[in-house]
Amino acid sequence: MVSVFTAAALAALLKGLATSAGLIVAMGSQNTFVFTQGLRRQFHWPIAALCALIDMLLIAVGVAGMGILIAQSESWMFAARIGGALFLFVYGAQSLRKALKPQVFKANEMALGGLGKALIVTLAITLLNPHVYLDTVVLLGSIGGQYPESERVWFAIGAMGFSCIWFWLLVAGAKVCQPIFNNPKAWQVMDLFIWVTMWAIAVTLLWPIMFSHSG
Repeated sequence: MVSVFTAAALAALLKGLATSAGLIVAMGSQNTFVFTQGLRRQFHWPIAALCALIDMLLIAVGVAGMGILIAQSESWMFAARIGGALFLFVYGAQSLRKALKPQVFKANEMALGGLGKALIVTLAITLLNPHVYLDTVVLLGSIGGQYPESERVWFAIGAMGFSCIWFWLLVAGAKVCQPIFNNPKAWQVMDLFIWVTMWAIAVTLLWPIMFSHSG
């Protein structure tokens, strides 16, 4: 049940929105597939809806289940913070490296035979990608699990909300963006944004550890 919307709830919602944004906008295999189908205008809305639904379910599992488990265990919390921060530092470094060596996006020319096949391919690309679980269940779950139960709900709503917004934006703006992304500078800007965001989130994960040790 959603709690009363307070200033703390608003802060949790915005944190969920921002954290989800930093994780989801990276152009991995899932996003590239959705973006490609948006450019091709082929089953793009059902594909985007399925990706958003999967993200919402995984975020719910992470925040409500794993998030609580991690929050109740100091050892799990420490491991999650260290592991999550290391992953984010590496993730951000990869984005920085791509920004220094930009490449033009090339849409996949393979056509999908029908809606059923398109959804099966979407499930495979999504569920066989370990980054999906790291982003939603582990990272968002561990961050959301730090909040009190009432605020944790709003964090999850914010994280889920951006996922829905992002996949809608991918398919709605893909065709319009095609000329833009023929310019490597556009990819540089996106990758630089991802780099800064990933490292900023990593610092927030490590900050309580560094602060407690310094005290």
